[in-house]
Amino acid sequence: MSPQVWRSVADPSATDPDLVHPCAVSIGVFDGVHRGHRVVLGRALQAADERRVPLAVLTFDPHPMAVVRPGSQPPAVATVRHRVELLGQAGADGILVLPFTPQVASMSAADFVDEVVLGALGARAVIVGEDFRFGHRAAGDVTVLAELGRDRGFDTIAVPPVGHDGIRWSSTEVRRRVSAGDVHGAAEILGHPFEVEGSVVVGDRRGRHLGYPTANLAVPEGMLVPADGVYAGYLRVLDAAEPDPPLPAAISVGTNPTFDGQAHRVEAFVLDTDGLDLYGRQVAVSLVERLRGQQRFDSVPELMQQMADDVARTRAVLRDRG
Repeated sequence: MSPQVWRSVADPSATDPDLVHPCAVSIGVFDGVHRGHRVVLGRALQAADERRVPLAVLTFDPHPMAVVRPGSQPPAVATVRHRVELLGQAGADGILVLPFTPQVASMSAADFVDEVVLGALGARAVIVGEDFRFGHRAAGDVTVLAELGRDRGFDTIAVPPVGHDGIRWSSTEVRRRVSAGDVHGAAEILGHPFEVEGSVVVGDRRGRHLGYPTANLAVPEGMLVPADGVYAGYLRVLDAAEPDPPLPAAISVGTNPTFDGQAHRVEAFVLDTDGLDLYGRQVAVSLVERLRGQQRFDSVPELMQQMADDVARTRAVLRDRG
């Protein structure tokens, strides 16, 4: 069963007050819903089960830094759509995607708890990461949250950071690895392949003439894009009436320097399909492994030979990864 999703503090009560009143609440940006986030969400599920209440997740859009210090926000690991999908897979019964506005940024810690955590969601327990901050100028921390909880009748559970081999599982580390082209390493932290999504738009149609028609993605502004190069991965259609299986694809990220390209693009060549029309569709490409960096070729035949090699290596990588 898919979770209920709300877009304002008024939505939970108006939709179905019995769904989340009372509940356990986990709060965070949860960008990418990586393995560290899932530890927090696992503890939240445990707290919900212990209290025999549903689990609601409170997250934010846009990233709070986009409002507090415009231009300083990091590129987003996942779209809100994908974040909601992943939070549902992690066990959330309800998800409040709170619009982070200047008004929300100016709320005191106490007002945020009273109006959102209690007023909208009716929290019995609040589960957050140990470094959680909230309220005007981030004045609230887990100590403040625990004090407010004692006064207002909810428990506070702070979950310490987690990682492996000395590396903390964090969205920052995911961004670092993806930006370096290490999508395999990023997936180790995410617990799932890194994805780029967008609508398919008309490109130069050059790939079609070369025998490798590609889906050219219009990636939303502010999203994380991997280092330039060619990747093995999959494409899935997001707006199909029924979920479509992922399709194996060779994915190119870059400017197409052989043809003096200027625009930075994410393009996917779907293997073993004829007549696939994706124009105007919403799609996501998941990147499994980087095959090579971006290259400029001296001739079109050289480029075509490399593309054939890229496709062969894509098949091998995806076959070996199962």
